[in-house]
Amino acid sequence: QGVLVPGLGTFAVVPEQINGTEEEVYVVRRPVFQLDIDMSCLQELVFPTVMMPGDIEIMPLDYWWLSQANSLPPDVVRGCVEETILLYSFQLRNRQCPAFAFESIGILSCQDNVLCMQFHCSCIAGLESRDTWVALLLT
Repeated sequence: QGVLVPGLGTFAVVPEQINGTEEEVYVVRRPVFQLDIDMSCLQELVFPTVMMPGDIEIMPLDYWWLSQANSLPPDVVRGCVEETILLYSFQLRNRQCPAFAFESIGILSCQDNVLCMQFHCSCIAGLESRDTWVALLLT
């Protein structure tokens, strides 16, 4: 249910209960991102605090699976991921605020000194087919 990208953060899907009108209760699955970048490089940047429920299983990033998806050896994929995260951290430290795009998931961006993860609507809709609009509003 969760994936740890070392040096960057954890992506997970969490259930959230929302009380609607007239005793309606919605339970939706929505994506969350918990940032895990070295705090020394985030001087003067604000980012939302996300609490992961304790029962969510967090798995490390599967470099072997990624290597199968792009036909590169797992050690090359690991090196690319690590170097990309180091570059992103360096850019944040030097007040450059590039957007970090995750295909089919969303964009990690920094605007007005606020670093936040914005999930694509298609990502949210893919996780929650029954109450899609509620999940979209929450996320």
